[in-house]
Amino acid sequence: MDTLDLVVIGGAIVAGFVQGLSGFAFGLVAMAVWVWWLDPHVAGPMVIFGGLLGQILSLGTIRATFKLQRCGPVILGGALGVPIGVALLNTIQPSAFKLFVGLVLAITCPLMLAAKQIPKVSAGGKWADAGAGVIGGVMGGLGGLSGPAPTLWTALRGWSRDDQRAVIQSFNLAMQTLTMSAYIYSGIITAEMVRYFAIIAPAMLIPSLIGNRLYSRLGDDTFRRIVLVLLTISGLVIALNAGPQLFAA
Repeated sequence: MDTLDLVVIGGAIVAGFVQGLSGFAFGLVAMAVWVWWLDPHVAGPMVIFGGLLGQILSLGTIRATFKLQRCGPVILGGALGVPIGVALLNTIQPSAFKLFVGLVLAITCPLMLAAKQIPKVSAGGKWADAGAGVIGGVMGGLGGLSGPAPTLWTALRGWSRDDQRAVIQSFNLAMQTLTMSAYIYSGIITAEMVRYFAIIAPAMLIPSLIGNRLYSRLGDDTFRRIVLVLLTISGLVIALNAGPQLFAA
């Protein structure tokens, strides 16, 4: 086992725990470690694989709270949004888009954290929920950022911890399944990636299960704040990554 294998294992352990605890953010955490050692074209499918496996391992946390009438509109919106985002690739510069998204998250989420009470949006019903899914799908198709919009939306909705997690996980599971299917169909997955998949799976197994167990001890407010902290970090990472790319172009 060489140094690169140890880096992959370390990133999978930490990312698996964070995803088990929060229901998302595998890619955010894993890429923070892997990006310094792995080619993005290799690390990208690794993130999707790890995130997808983590969602499957965490299905038990949402089995009793999954509600199709709540999760369905967001998932359907995401599925509709992905091809729109792909179509926009030729008209919008991805780096500028990522910088905008990163700055929005990095500014709004800390403000929500600092507020005594997080703003609650109750208007729009299922159409608004579907709209959040469409935005997530467009962001995913355009820049690989499908998760932040629906995740932030669940916090603004003021839903319970379990309802938030059910929407976040089911949405991410659907989007990652679609992405991995597209990778396999297009032949992107290589023997090198499969080897790393075999390393990631056992490395993240126990940390993910530990995160799932700790999640059950969180209150609604604590979970919501964890989500906002992770979104803040995500926004900063996205902005810091996209800024140099944009100005260097």
